[in-house]
Amino acid sequence: MTWDEAIASFPYFLLVLIRMSAFFLIAPIFSQRNIPTQLKIGLAVFLALLTTTVVPTTEPFKLDGYYTVLIFKELVIGLSLGFLAAMILYMVQVAGAFIDFQMGFALANVIDPQTGSQVPIIGQFKYILAILFLLAINGHHLLINGMLHSVALVPVGTRNWLFSAADLSEFFVTVFAAMFVIAFQLALPIVGSLFLVDAALGLLAKTVPQMNIFAVGFPLKIGVGFILLLILMPSFFFLLQRIVERIGVLMNDLMRILGG
Repeated sequence: MTWDEAIASFPYFLLVLIRMSAFFLIAPIFSQRNIPTQLKIGLAVFLALLTTTVVPTTEPFKLDGYYTVLIFKELVIGLSLGFLAAMILYMVQVAGAFIDFQMGFALANVIDPQTGSQVPIIGQFKYILAILFLLAINGHHLLINGMLHSVALVPVGTRNWLFSAADLSEFFVTVFAAMFVIAFQLALPIVGSLFLVDAALGLLAKTVPQMNIFAVGFPLKIGVGFILLLILMPSFFFLLQRIVERIGVLMNDLMRILGG
């Protein structure tokens, strides 16, 4: 590539860099606070350079007013793909919140060092397991490959605005609804079992009114909850693998919507 070609492709490189940076800003694993900002920027720049070289564009770009619109479009695409990938961890945290509420840990939140917000204890535990699972199956490589393929499926800076905000909004509303359903399904075995424990304690309170149910019930529910978490751990990873596969399909559907 000559110097003139490099100068001519610089606006295209900036658009690719904006999409990559927006994706890494919210995507799982890469958005963690303990990952240095210099590494995130360097990775985004490297992938943008690689993409610019491998997937060149024939459309000339000028730094004019319409270029600002293209920047906004690339931001939307990058953030949409990153948010959809992060739905894996959001599902796990919501499922943990359901379990915490049933176990009696609803008020015992902890500070997540990655986000600085309060999260449920079991939700944070499952969140860490989900991060480790993604690293074990090379999920970070899959995310990078997905972003590289997005440039081919959704060309950077294309002037064909074939997708509408209504289609994008409908897609994310459907994903949100499915997220809560899947989160409840993840937590259902433990929540249902603890509900049966509550029912048994209620019958015991009517049968033996002299017994202090509160003193017996809280440790019993916590103990049963931890035992069920241990027993159901293999099924949790199995369901998590299915969720990762489903998220991959949804990312392809999202790129088809964005690409018209």
